[in-house]
Parts: sequence; structure tokens; C-alpha cells
Amino acid sequence: MARTLQKLTDLVVRSAKLKAGRHSDGGGLYLNVSPTGSKSWLFMWARNGKRREMGLGPYPDVSLAKARGLASENREAVAAGRDPIAEKAKEEEPTFSECVTKFLDSVESQWRNEKHRAQWRSTLTDHCEVLKSIKVSSVTTNDVLKVLTPIWTVLPETASRLRGRIERVLDFAKAKGWRTGENPALWRGHLKSVLPARQKLTRGHHAAMNYEEVPGFIADLQTAEAMAARALEFLILSAARSGEVLGAKWSEIDVAGKVWTVPKERMKAGREHRVPLTDRALSILSPLLEHKPKSTGYVFPGQKKDRPLSVMSMTMLMRRMKLGQYTVHGFRSAFRDWAGDKTTFPREIAEAALAHRVGDETERAYRRSDALAKRRKLMEAWEKYLTTIKAAKPENVIAFPAA
Repeated sequence: MARTLQKLTDLVVRSAKLKAGRHSDGGGLYLNVSPTGSKSWLFMWARNGKRREMGLGPYPDVSLAKARGLASENREAVAAGRDPIAEKAKEEEPTFSECVTKFLDSVESQWRNEKHRAQWRSTLTDHCEVLKSIKVSSVTTNDVLKVLTPIWTVLPETASRLRGRIERVLDFAKAKGWRTGENPALWRGHLKSVLPARQKLTRGHHAAMNYEEVPGFIADLQTAEAMAARALEFLILSAARSGEVLGAKWSEIDVAGKVWTVPKERMKAGREHRVPLTDRALSILSPLLEHKPKSTGYVFPGQKKDRPLSVMSMTMLMRRMKLGQYTVHGFRSAFRDWAGDKTTFPREIAEAALAHRVGDETERAYRRSDALAKRRKLMEAWEKYLTTIKAAKPENVIAFPAA
């Protein structure tokens, strides 16, 4: 007569009298009792004539019922020709926030522009609070819409880019085996049916403050103590892009020569750009240089270790100053308008100060110099203009004697 296997019971598993060794529950599940009395679960199976085994966790952390459930899943994997050990070793499914980090770590090295990297991290962090703790396999279309709908018509450019970035992250998750099915952030044939078409939204240029208002803004900015205020004033004085300023490192700054050299890897045009530093720009850098963190080379360090200020830091500062209708990038336009309206500097010098390409390829081939000396005079005139209101106040104030 065939022997009937006696399955384990909770009472037997709990017993302190179990002998050391393996006690079968059937179906490849065993309770392993060590000579010291500790207990753990094993799943055993045979493949190609060889016995294999894997641990399922210690008892009582893993109960008898849970161990049977795990054994059942592993039996199905073996029956389907899969390797339970390899599947267990597979990376654990992350939350959306964790998946963002993994995705960016895998692709950031391909991007030469620090601003581009910062924008990806910022948008996928600042606007995706709803998705942050959701397991990446559980992100639905409704979850994506909760992120996009509030900003789709208010910040159309940001919303459109954010949708594409969420789509890339979820595609990455699918490739890693954490998701299956259609991407809930897909536009064509999916979100296109729910959200208004992107081309129907207002695009426009970067909203710029009138250059006549900038000196007053600079005076207010200098009263703020935030690191973002120093970075923004430095940006305005140098007519630089926000990514260039936020990614600036001390190795690029020549204090003695009064020059900031932005490497080509961080420039939009892909070529090195030298920025003449005015006295006020250097006075902004001076206290930062004295207290620069040993762990980072960033001129304007952020709160996170070894990271620069957030790409949104200057924008948020302007919003707190009730100037959210303007963009940080718009100060470059203000500078260009001032140079054209209020100075006699040649157009080529103003464009060079903005690191714009001027003329055709032949003309640029013959223009070897970056006109640093001429641009220095232009930036000094810009600084002088920016401080006129501040300097004029004491001259125009009449002091009356006390009664």
C-alpha cells in the first residue's frame, strides 16, 4: 500500500520537540530545523536530474500558510519552465519615485546639459507627488491625469514635457519587467482623447520684465538672504541662462582674471563661453567662496548634498516676490532690449554676450575672437544701469531738520 504523506500542521510547526532536519509538507515545501532549534522554510525541486533548493524565509516570520502560498507560486514557475531562484533575484518592483531615480541614473550620463538633467529631476519630483508612493505597476491613467489636469492649460509647456517624461519612465518600468500593458501616459490613441490638443494652447515667448523695472527689482533682490536670490542676481548681471548659473562650479571661476568660463558641455550651442565678471558679480561670489562646502564644487549649492540649487529655486523666489508672471529666462530678453535701446554697442557684441551665434559659417570662421574686452565694457555698463536707481536715492533725498 502506498504511503500517505502526513502534512504539517501549525501545532507541529510550533512544537519545540521537532528533531533537527527537514520536515516535508509536500509539493516541495520543507520546514528546516537547525541543531539549535531555529526554523526556516525551503522549497526544493529537480531540473535536468539535479536537485535545487531555495529559501522562503524564517519561521515564524513566514507562517505555514504563507510558506504554502510561496511554494505554490514556485511550483507554477517550475511547471512553466522558469527558474524561481532567478526570478527571486530579479530587482524588486519600485515605487514611481524610486523608478524615476533608477531611470535617470541609467540615462543622465547621455545628457551633456546640466540644466536638462535638473529639469527632468525637478518636473518628475515637484509635479508628481500623487504618483510618488504608488508601485510602478499600479500607476493608472487616472493617476496620470491627476498630475496633468491641474497644469495642462495653466503651464502648457511644462505639462506637455511632463507627460512625455512620465511616459519614458513607465516605458523603462515595462522594459524592466515591472509593468505590462499599455502606457497610461501615452498621448496618441490615449490621453489625446481626454486632454485638449497641445497645438491649440498658447505658446508665446518667455515673459520678460521690462528692462526699466529691473534696477528696482535688483534693489529688492539684494535685501533677500536666500541662496536663490544670489544666484538670480548673478544670472541677471551675467545675462546667462539658468542652467549655466545653477551648474556653475568653482573650477570655472577665475577670480583674479574676473572671468567665468562655461565649458562647452554645459552650453546650449555646444561651445565654450567666457563671461566677464563685473565687480558686483565678484562681490556676490566672495562670501560664497569663503564658505563653500568641501563636498561640492557648485558655486550655488542646494540643500541636498553635492547637488546645486533646484532648477525651480529662482522661479519660486520670484513667485514669493509676487512676480510670478515673469520668467527667469526673460531677463536675457530685458538685457538685450536694454542693449539695443539704451546703448551704442554693436549688435554683434550684445549677441555674443548672450552666447548667440552671429552671422553665417564663413563669417564666424573669420571671427576668431570672442570679443571679451568689448563684452566686459558692455557688462559693466549693464551693471551700472542696474544700480542707477539704488545709487540715485540718497542724492534725491532732502533731509529736513527735526521739529
